[in-house]
Parts: sequence; C-alpha cells; structure tokens
Amino acid sequence: MPQEALDGVSSRTYISALERGLKSPTLDKIDSIASGLKVHPLVLVAYTYLRQYTEAEQEAVLRLVQMQLQELAKADTARRDV
Repeated sequence: MPQEALDGVSSRTYISALERGLKSPTLDKIDSIASGLKVHPLVLVAYTYLRQYTEAEQEAVLRLVQMQLQELAKADTARRDV
C-alpha cells in the first residue's frame, strides 16, 4: 500500500517510522490509519501479529481469537443481565 493513501491521516515520516518499528501507534491512530486504508482497525492489529506465522498457524490464531471474542461477549451479556 503506498504511503500516499495515508496522506490525510499521518505524515509519511510517521508512517515510515511505524513500518520500521520505531514508533507505536495509539488506538486512535490505528483507527485513523485503518479508515484511510478502508479496513477495520482489527485488520491492522491482526495483520501485525499474523504475518509472523505460517498459514496454518494464522488460521489457528484466528479461530482462537474468534472463540475468545465470543466468550467475552457472553460474559458481558451475562453481567448486564444480572
């Protein structure tokens, strides 16, 4: 993805620093970058972690994340129903 796609979101210097691991974005910045790329913010976070794994490992991690999200949602619903 060319950095020009993020011109309205952040400077090229900042994006370059993120790519090189010199800076860590805030959640608000992740949201802004995701919006500029037209993807959900979770996609950026997931991609950051998943790119180090094999395809099979990626699928396993995504299944685990889905299961844990469902468990959190159930617990949240149960807590609100009390």
